[in-house]
Amino acid sequence: MTSLMKRAVSVSLGSSSRDKRVVVHFKGQPISIERIGTDGDAEKARRLFADLDGKVDALAVGGVDLYFRLGGREYPVHAALKLVQDVHQTPVVDGRGLKHNTLERRVFELAEPELGSMPHFGSAFIPVAIDRLGLARAVEEVADEVVYGDLMIALGIPIVIRGFDRFCKIARVLLPIVSYFPMSLLFYGSKGEEPKPKFHRYWQDADLIAGDFMFMRKYFPYDLSGKTVVTNTTTDENIELLRERGVREVITTTPRYEGRSFGTNTMEAALTAYAGKGRPLSDAELNALIDELDIRPSVHRLKE
Repeated sequence: MTSLMKRAVSVSLGSSSRDKRVVVHFKGQPISIERIGTDGDAEKARRLFADLDGKVDALAVGGVDLYFRLGGREYPVHAALKLVQDVHQTPVVDGRGLKHNTLERRVFELAEPELGSMPHFGSAFIPVAIDRLGLARAVEEVADEVVYGDLMIALGIPIVIRGFDRFCKIARVLLPIVSYFPMSLLFYGSKGEEPKPKFHRYWQDADLIAGDFMFMRKYFPYDLSGKTVVTNTTTDENIELLRERGVREVITTTPRYEGRSFGTNTMEAALTAYAGKGRPLSDAELNALIDELDIRPSVHRLKE
């Protein structure tokens, strides 16, 4: 007997041109995974969340985080929480469950069978790490030096941060302030504008570049020859763009379905729908499902 299909829907502030719906099967259970972009319209996103409440099995917030995690503490992002203020029945996730202590924290471990061995890099650049500290910790374990670009890229402050400990000290000071930022400062754009290369030195010096693709695309240079990129939320066109820039290898932290790697928020919603507990899952529950369902990163070798 075929199981009834479950629905996981991500409502994103991002571009509607990146919308996608696929059906995947987790141990025979069909899950409809859908991403709906609102082109930066926060009010439209709020209405969609309200309309979908109680009608789907899990909802996800895309393009912005509901909370920032640091050192066991969560900082509420007040402008983002307004998006889901009218959701009272369906569990809502934002991807932080997969970004901090589970999928992205384990990205190199989970990708090792396909990579052939645990990789090692001389230097790494993370354009924005504040919303994916698990990935940052994973990168620290495989790179001799890690440069964080949060102040430069997210806030426009021309200061480089080197090393995870230094990054955490600065983040601890800034997060109570950032949590009250208006949406205009939290969401980094919905349009597919051409990249405007910036901060060339830090991209060029790195062997490994890791982080959100939309943040990368905004500033990365035209030449990324020989580099490894760890990212997610990529379309076939995005992968081709990285190939044109000379990238050697791309690791998408979430699996690819029908040519698309969805964001961690969407994948967390899919796992939440599958589990059917009517609430967001704990880190332990997410890790157990990652292993049970064999959820793994995708590795793309673009250049020999």
